[in-house]
Amino acid sequence: MIPTLFYGVPSGCSFGSIVALEWLGEPYRLSRVEMPADVTSETYRRINPVAETPALMLGNGRVISESMAIMNHLGWLGIGKGLGFPQGSDQFDLFNQVLAYLNTSLFNGFSPLWYALEHESDGSSKDALRTYGATLLAKAHADLEEMLRGKKWLLGERRTLADAYFAGIARWTKYHDVLDRRDYPAVQNLFERLEDDPGVRFAHAIERGEKSISNGGFRGEVSLKDALHLRQQAS
Repeated sequence: MIPTLFYGVPSGCSFGSIVALEWLGEPYRLSRVEMPADVTSETYRRINPVAETPALMLGNGRVISESMAIMNHLGWLGIGKGLGFPQGSDQFDLFNQVLAYLNTSLFNGFSPLWYALEHESDGSSKDALRTYGATLLAKAHADLEEMLRGKKWLLGERRTLADAYFAGIARWTKYHDVLDRRDYPAVQNLFERLEDDPGVRFAHAIERGEKSISNGGFRGEVSLKDALHLRQQAS
């Protein structure tokens, strides 16, 4: 069995894991998980009990969840392509540091904004959430602008899976009109460069349910039911 990534739609942070798999170039499948209906179902909880995407089912049926864990696993597989680095090296420490920043500061900056958008609340509560989220995101973007000083990609002159993860989160500004990314030129340039990347364009098409051409190892989509059956066979 080849690995299967369970990705959430619409606009899940699992987007970055699709991009990472495309860049890696090894065979993989995808399984679409509608949010919130499918992701909280008993069927999907048999894949990931905490009911979140992404989750990566390996060839032996073992499942890895949480974006950072998946990126570190795929990064190890992509050391030869410069997408990740050997554990214990200075480069690995920097890679892990940047991933952690994206996963905490940038991701969490959007959390109050998503809550305000998806939950009913009075005007003052919603305004407070949006103000808080805007403050967090302004700081995160300023920090990223500084991190990118003199660099083409987040870690330097070559793209890594940290850039793939960034692509999936940075696009969320389109849902929340609290920040103009153009005020941060280096961040905007990185975002635009990634939007032109074939792997990122592929991930966008996959999320939209459009026919898409993989430049990596994509071997088609499987349903949750079929993915569970494959897991039982592999175990």
